[in-house]
Amino acid sequence: MPRIAIIGAGLSGLCTAHYLVNLLSGAGKEAEILLLEADDIPGGKMRTIRQDGFHMEWGPNGFLTNKPYGMELVKDLGIEGRLARSSDLARKRYIYSGGALHRLPETPPAFFRSNLLSLSGRLRIAWEPFAAGPPGGIDESLGDFARRRLGTEALEKLIDPMVTGIFAGDPDQMSLRACFPLIHELERKYGGLVRGMLSLRKERAKRGEQGEMSAGPGGVLMSFDGGVQTLADTLAGRLAEGLHLNVTVNRVERRGDAYALLLSESGLREEMAADVVIVATPAYAAAQILAPLDEGLSDALAAIPYSPITVAALGYQKATLGNPLDGFGFLIPRGEKRQILGALWDSSVFPDRAPEGRALLRVMVGGVRAPELAALPEEQLLTLARGELHDIMGISAEPVLARAFFHDRGIPQYLVGHGKRLERIDGRLAHFPGLHLNSNAYRGIALNDCVLQSRLTAERIAKTL
Repeated sequence: MPRIAIIGAGLSGLCTAHYLVNLLSGAGKEAEILLLEADDIPGGKMRTIRQDGFHMEWGPNGFLTNKPYGMELVKDLGIEGRLARSSDLARKRYIYSGGALHRLPETPPAFFRSNLLSLSGRLRIAWEPFAAGPPGGIDESLGDFARRRLGTEALEKLIDPMVTGIFAGDPDQMSLRACFPLIHELERKYGGLVRGMLSLRKERAKRGEQGEMSAGPGGVLMSFDGGVQTLADTLAGRLAEGLHLNVTVNRVERRGDAYALLLSESGLREEMAADVVIVATPAYAAAQILAPLDEGLSDALAAIPYSPITVAALGYQKATLGNPLDGFGFLIPRGEKRQILGALWDSSVFPDRAPEGRALLRVMVGGVRAPELAALPEEQLLTLARGELHDIMGISAEPVLARAFFHDRGIPQYLVGHGKRLERIDGRLAHFPGLHLNSNAYRGIALNDCVLQSRLTAERIAKTL
């Protein structure tokens, strides 16, 4: 019986194992599937910290229904009844600009009534259909794309905070095609964003689809009754027989037609043979594991940078806030020179994240904008976060809960040239049949993307096994 070893039991590793089990079983094939996780908890950053009735997300907040893959997985697992739909308040998002919070307009009429951008800035966006087309033969940055099509003010007040909220990155360094392939394709197919949106609206009408199209991220934000860790726990429970925690894979070597994994477990070193190896760790960890196998592959993986970020979770008595928290939260453009990236009003989005009469906020600190702040000692960082909330939202109350979760290498950065880097990685992998890479460092950082790439990885393996 062939053995498949999956290194890393984060979301990508768990999903890959889940789909492999289903596909092989459906095809009448057998294989031993082993999940090897260095931590004592599976799920990677899909972790929910529970304390004093608060549910604090260690990493991501949930997933959107704008792509079908997350919901398909939920239905496949039979846990639709555990889904938690975000409050309608989640549609109200804010940008901090000029010392005030401005609601992010979702529709063209709301956009032209908003004071977030100056009149000239709004007119420049309205001129988008006449903007210059994409430059040929280059991997354009998000910043250059935004300046070309929408203008400098839109970049500074809209695109910059959006990139901060998703990647904690710098739009002038991020690749448009790698970060937002749908927007990249929209311009190339229809000649611009407005033309593309109008064409998509017509196509939706022909298909009989209802609902308004907006400039927001689209879809509904979903989580689970016990937080996002519910999904990881469900997957881990289904895969318990082959899941091994506290097992570190130090290196992978080629041995004839198979692979040898050198492991550390409880201080002991041992070796494991495998016919198929899926490295489902962050790119920097994959680089170390695969260095003895192929130096060029290792170098390409190590070149994918990550942004550091700290999540400061603050719980309050609602009556002491002096703020209704009627929305999703806010993001801050770089030009405002604040010390935080933004804040999520978690208990307004998902009311069960805080006990009755209390509220939970999560403040984001660091990113490529201020990596040194993410690394501050916890007490100092929490003081900084509270000071910023006081200045921006007028919150001076003493929190009833304060925690900080530091991610030294939190979010992979799809920099200009990311596509070429993936081509080099794929070229090196072609020399090693049975070796696969799968994590959010390559082709999408969101939950939906991870689920899709895991399914595709499993399908490739099932076909060739």
